[in-house]
Amino acid sequence: MSDLKQLENDLKTGRLSRRDFIKATAMFGLAAAAPGVLTGTAYANTPKPGGHFRLALGHGSTTDTMDPAKYENLYTQMVGKSIHNYLTEVRADGSLGPELAESWEASPDAKTWTFQLRKGVEFHDGKPVTAKDVVASLNYHGGEDSQSAAKVIVDPMAEIKADGDHVVVITLKDGNADLPYQLSDYHLAIMPANGDGKVTKDIAQSGIGCGSYKVKNYDAGVKIELEKFANHWNSEVGHFATAEILSVKDVAARTNSLRTGEVDAIDRLDIKTLHLLERDKNIRIMETSGNAHYSMPMRCDTDPLKNNDVRLALKYSVNREEMLETLLRGHGYVGNDHPIGRANRFLARDLEQRTYDPDKAKYHLKQSGESKLKVQLSAADAAFAGAVDAAVLYKETAAKAGIEVDVVREPDDGYWSNVWMKKPFCMCYWGGRATEDWMFSTAYGSGAEWNDAFWENEAFDKLILEARSELDEAKRAEMYAEAQRLVKDEAGTIIPVFNNYIFASNTKIGQPEQIANDWDMDGQRAVVRWWRES
Repeated sequence: MSDLKQLENDLKTGRLSRRDFIKATAMFGLAAAAPGVLTGTAYANTPKPGGHFRLALGHGSTTDTMDPAKYENLYTQMVGKSIHNYLTEVRADGSLGPELAESWEASPDAKTWTFQLRKGVEFHDGKPVTAKDVVASLNYHGGEDSQSAAKVIVDPMAEIKADGDHVVVITLKDGNADLPYQLSDYHLAIMPANGDGKVTKDIAQSGIGCGSYKVKNYDAGVKIELEKFANHWNSEVGHFATAEILSVKDVAARTNSLRTGEVDAIDRLDIKTLHLLERDKNIRIMETSGNAHYSMPMRCDTDPLKNNDVRLALKYSVNREEMLETLLRGHGYVGNDHPIGRANRFLARDLEQRTYDPDKAKYHLKQSGESKLKVQLSAADAAFAGAVDAAVLYKETAAKAGIEVDVVREPDDGYWSNVWMKKPFCMCYWGGRATEDWMFSTAYGSGAEWNDAFWENEAFDKLILEARSELDEAKRAEMYAEAQRLVKDEAGTIIPVFNNYIFASNTKIGQPEQIANDWDMDGQRAVVRWWRES
């Protein structure tokens, strides 16, 4: 039996705790991400229809929009996965499966992709879903004026055309072996086209989709009320009759709401009090480990962060092990200043791990011409639970390198609109992406909409373009290893730790046997995949 299989068996039989499982996988350097782990009262994994589901999330803002192009936090992403469908879906086991596209095939050079659409699918307004809607939905994110975070996925498409009502052909400017994975991106919801064959902003903001639930009422930054879409094509999902997703950013308030029965499930558990919640027999805790990570983007277009020696000094000033233990209490693993995690295929395991080194930080400060450095670091727990504590901890470790960090506590509300990608240095989190190209193209390529460090590197851009169309897996691995090195040593992002997702429900709510780890809350599909037991 392999090391991982043995650990999984010990976990299932109770000989190993959840936390010890995670630490053991980290110790042995196992590639597989920890499976979704559930604790609490046992139940049969057989979905039951009906009932109401109340979910409280530590996200949401008054600046949120229903427009999929603008989804930027877990709240809007959960809404999107509940009311919309996509061409493809990342399954709970990490494999790619069909959703609106029943099947697909590529040309030998991976430049032309043909997608066969599912028949008999309806939008919430009764209109049938056709290839014209898919073409319009994808085109909505492309073009020179697009502000969509999925622009980097759509712009490489030279042509998107319908071949009848149920076939879509996408021709790329360059080959891309990962295109079907990218089409599962939560921004690329399939929406109804208008009479001119376009998706307008009004349509995008209407909330009309073809997903398991339709919108009953929406109050941005407060809550959304959903009801089951009776004509949804897939009877294996969408079990609740009604659901509501609430924005409750205070972790103590969320936890108390779960314990008192005001809500059925919450995200972002407080690790400091996790042991107390584990004692509650009415609570079921879930934990997954994948590519999610905390980051600290530094805007490379602002002084003094333009200087890479300054950025390296800041990177060497992070005590990653201390941050992992203090903030996450072992529920994660240390980062290496690049975003590729253990659930990715081409993680560069031989890349030297960066460690806390005040002397190297001082060296790079001297190389930059700065004997001392003062920076402002913006933080709010809207970025991630404990983000302010992490900023304070960083301030203390950086001081030993002669760096003065002024922690600026920002308001939670509007953090993603007013601080992230606005302030020079801030706290952030990423859920990671299923493929290396997807992650790099979304947040590190020159001009990418979500390039939050505003880093531009011609060699990196060229490398990613070449790796995208390379069909030789060994060569591709070498290319992505070099890309990870470039990001680690030159980009404007500190990635101190990769965090596990830890969330919970009461035992009246049922979950499938396997919990997805590609995103938080069962792949952002808790509303769709879970059900009410009683």
